[in-house]
Amino acid sequence: MTSVRRGLAGAALVAMLGVSAGAPEGPCVGPQSDFGPSQDLYCLELIATPGNGGVTGTVELGRTPGPFTVGVTADGIARYAPTISLAGLPAPASLGGYTTYVAWAATPLMYPVVRLGEVGNGRTRLAVIELDKFVILVTAERSARPAEPSRRLILRGTSPSMRLQPPDLSQFVLGATPADASPMHHQADGAFVSHPDTLSWASVPMPPGLPMLPGEMALRPLEPPYLPRAGAGTPWARRRELVRLRDGDTLRLVSGLVRRTIKGRAITMYGFNGQFSGPLVEVTRGAAITVQFRNDLDQPTTVHWHGIRLDNRFDGVPGLTQKAVPPGGRFTYRIRFPDAGLYWYHPHVREEAQQDLGLYGNIVVRSPRPDYFSPAHREEVLILDDLLLGADGLVPYGRTASTHALTGRFGNQFLVNGEPDYHLNVRRGEVVRFLLTNVSNTRTLNLSFPGSRMKVVGGDAGNFEREEWVESVVIAPAERYIVHVRFDHPGMTPFVNRVQALDHLYGRFFPQWDTLGTVTVAGPAGAPAISRTFDVARPDTAAAADIARFRKEFARPVDRTLVLAMASQDLPFITRQLMQLDSIWFAPVEWSGTMPTMNWSATTRQVRWVLRDAATGRENMDIDWRFRRGDVVKLRLVNERRTLHAMQHPIHVHGQRFLVLDVNGVPSDNLVWKDTVLVPAGSVVDLLVDLSNPGRWMLHCHIAEHLAADMMMAFTVD
Repeated sequence: MTSVRRGLAGAALVAMLGVSAGAPEGPCVGPQSDFGPSQDLYCLELIATPGNGGVTGTVELGRTPGPFTVGVTADGIARYAPTISLAGLPAPASLGGYTTYVAWAATPLMYPVVRLGEVGNGRTRLAVIELDKFVILVTAERSARPAEPSRRLILRGTSPSMRLQPPDLSQFVLGATPADASPMHHQADGAFVSHPDTLSWASVPMPPGLPMLPGEMALRPLEPPYLPRAGAGTPWARRRELVRLRDGDTLRLVSGLVRRTIKGRAITMYGFNGQFSGPLVEVTRGAAITVQFRNDLDQPTTVHWHGIRLDNRFDGVPGLTQKAVPPGGRFTYRIRFPDAGLYWYHPHVREEAQQDLGLYGNIVVRSPRPDYFSPAHREEVLILDDLLLGADGLVPYGRTASTHALTGRFGNQFLVNGEPDYHLNVRRGEVVRFLLTNVSNTRTLNLSFPGSRMKVVGGDAGNFEREEWVESVVIAPAERYIVHVRFDHPGMTPFVNRVQALDHLYGRFFPQWDTLGTVTVAGPAGAPAISRTFDVARPDTAAAADIARFRKEFARPVDRTLVLAMASQDLPFITRQLMQLDSIWFAPVEWSGTMPTMNWSATTRQVRWVLRDAATGRENMDIDWRFRRGDVVKLRLVNERRTLHAMQHPIHVHGQRFLVLDVNGVPSDNLVWKDTVLVPAGSVVDLLVDLSNPGRWMLHCHIAEHLAADMMMAFTVD
């Protein structure tokens, strides 16, 4: 193992760009850096009240410790670890009978008020804040633990999210004007292109109770619609089958049309081997298999083996590692599995449609270690998706360019293993190991089993250094997590996604809770010995030892910096204006599709998502990074706040593995090998990438529409 050969990518580049040698400094330290966390999302200024003019302060909204890159409660409420910095506070007694200062957080209605802790001049870590909108107060107090704030207010400030406010009358008038978009035609090369068939755009479903302006409702994509059509011989989709393969075995995989009925709607979709989802493949670490693939779709496709450190020529990326497989064509993949973990496979051609229509499946790579996982009574492999359904079935896709290019295609029907109503029966006290994969186009999930205790065990490409108790699992598109859950209470336990969605029109958060399935707990208790071992958060000494080999690299300078940004052209006037109003504040994660028409109508001809090399200014596929096998690269991902619509990006690195070292300067204290990481809006995430696999590889955002809008680059490992 060697460090990357830096040249300009090392200390000189660090000095030239002003990039921190270690973790980025907090957002409240110094002026806003182009390569640091966003001050206007993660820092708030405290204003002195009259008579306290010499007092100043800021509050840094840090990441709370945990295995995920964003902190939320099980209900989806933002969770911050604040650090307050104060200067100029006089001795409390000089204000008349006071002994100390105390910081508080409160909702905008000033109830309830939560004591954050005693403060003084300098930096002080405060208690965790679990509020979406809040105010911060600093008061003089007669004791360190008062029940409520005194009337002697010294400083006050509001969270960045308080800038989210309803539009004024002029902005409502703007939204009432007709949109400058034609619903019927796409103009290309100066000529109108008529629809090739009778399929036409109707409208997209609205989230229940969410108001929209008339001008927004009139928007339509300037692009012909597309949906697959079943023929007389199109089979009905079957449930997935488990396929156990040994070293040297062959899997035959066919992509083709299938028919389904979901919630009473007859729809035509895609499937591998006529199954939905595709076959669940199980192999042992170290095995190598052959996959004989045939494409029975009406369009080219490939198969990408997500997260597997396989031979480059079988990675399934058209134009980079292979030619796309044409309709009726075949391709043979030879895949080796060097790492235990949870993986999946999907297309890399128009995946915003092909993958969303059902071309995906899981791969479980078993470790030969008998104690790889702590004990569980049973195991469930769950692949999670959402579909966008209208009154007549699937909402169409763009025929020659992707729709939903702003935030990605949020669905309104959740699927677990391809089914809309997942159900599991367990015994009281039973411990279930859930292997979770998020294959949705864009939706980040916040999953929990209310009333049941849960711990996270593993991630994308292996186990955590130690098991960790969690309230919920935050899982972005393409990420995987393995959790153990014990069901102690008889009755029905829902499997839920609970988030706080944004009403952009009225400037408010509102709860959005969806049930993905249910677990029925009944019958006699499960094996008590397993139930008892569940109470221990077990360390994984083998995982920790593997990671320990890389610790000497953690503190060294950043080698490469990628800025995540966006550009646009020819968006409708109303979209540009309303999104500029929205740009006053962005949530770290866009949990739900609450601007459906503006998002749906924007195509990849109008929106371009960007990966920019901070050193050269090159973007996307013009970036040419080269490394040597065995290099260990410290990569900084900067999610730029100053864009038309900043949002999170799940960044996936092909063919390699990495560790998430820190988020906004807060170190990760429980590491796991990953291949996909969620980068919240305005955030900085540092990765340590183990470049052990030679070839030319892709790095891209795994929001499918962002990938379709060019958010990808390639790098070479010689």
